[in-house]
Amino acid sequence: MLNFFTAAGALLAINLLSLAIAGRRIWPRLGPQPAARRRPPVSVVIPLCGREEFSRETLESAFRLDWPDYEVIFCVADARDAVIPLVDDVRRRHPAIPATLLVGDDPISANPKLNNCVKGWNAASHEWVVLADSNVLMPADYLARLMAAWRPDSGLVCSTPLGSRPQGFWAEVECAFLNAHQARWQYAGEALGFGCAQGKSMLWRKSMLDANGGIQALGSQIAEDAAATKLVRGLGLKVHLVSSPFDQPLGSRTFREVWARQCRWARLRRVTFPQFFSPEILLGVVPPLVLSVIAAIGAGHSVAAAAAFVAGATYLPELALAHRKNWHLSRWSLIAMVTRDLLLPVIWVRGWLARSTDWRGNRMWIGAHESQLETGAPGLANLS
Repeated sequence: MLNFFTAAGALLAINLLSLAIAGRRIWPRLGPQPAARRRPPVSVVIPLCGREEFSRETLESAFRLDWPDYEVIFCVADARDAVIPLVDDVRRRHPAIPATLLVGDDPISANPKLNNCVKGWNAASHEWVVLADSNVLMPADYLARLMAAWRPDSGLVCSTPLGSRPQGFWAEVECAFLNAHQARWQYAGEALGFGCAQGKSMLWRKSMLDANGGIQALGSQIAEDAAATKLVRGLGLKVHLVSSPFDQPLGSRTFREVWARQCRWARLRRVTFPQFFSPEILLGVVPPLVLSVIAAIGAGHSVAAAAAFVAGATYLPELALAHRKNWHLSRWSLIAMVTRDLLLPVIWVRGWLARSTDWRGNRMWIGAHESQLETGAPGLANLS
């Protein structure tokens, strides 16, 4: 039974260590951020597909950046897309910011978001290019944070999505997945030298990527962020993260939406980085809880006390991290974290077994050596 207690303690210690590393690495969301040492011209490329709940707000945010010289390039695959009139309206409201809307599709890969970005990348007129998802809410210092994170050994700077403004319980669960779980582990990994790209916001040097296959090189994997990670590491460079992640307002979410998204991401991680996906089964409260309960039963100790200790050691530090960093917290947050952790093992198993997933009414087939997207409608923007 001692071995079970030891294993449970080790998992809890690793969880606590990751929280401590992330807590030290991530700056508070509402506090001052590092200043950019240089402020060169930047091209911001934003792929779009359809209108969403916060589309107007996120589009408007791209025109309110505190940066001396930047352009915004919107990419839409389908000329009939309902988001086009909104883009035109927002552009008219901000004539001082150079903005372009490009329509058309370049099917260079099985990744619809990447295909949508090709024309924007080719049209970008500056050396520094940001590929940003349409649902990122850009703060005024968006470009400053990205540029400030660039180091001499950087090949890419990016940001994880930070869930905010959830409406309903399943949006709270989405926050629990995105914030103190996925963002925490990604920042902890980056701090230990294992930085991985996240496709939400990616800052590139155009000449560097163009010299190594161009944007087409990001089609070597079904997910462009996985391809970006492998490309950057292959060049002997690193992926770095911004000081504090950028908000993604969630609004309402259903169980089906949260489930589909997390299963899709799990399958993509399984295919692109199986060596990192395999130990994910050890994350969350379930593994140390099961081990502690088995040990308590075998040793004749109180099962309730063991379970309470594990729950407290798991969730109190996570809640403290979210509070210190000014991330979303509500009366539902703890229950949402527990729900997330109960789903994690099921999602992990599905990541190994499922070969397809639904995405915006389309069936994605994702295999270890090939990928395919059966589209029911043109103009797909991203896999987020």
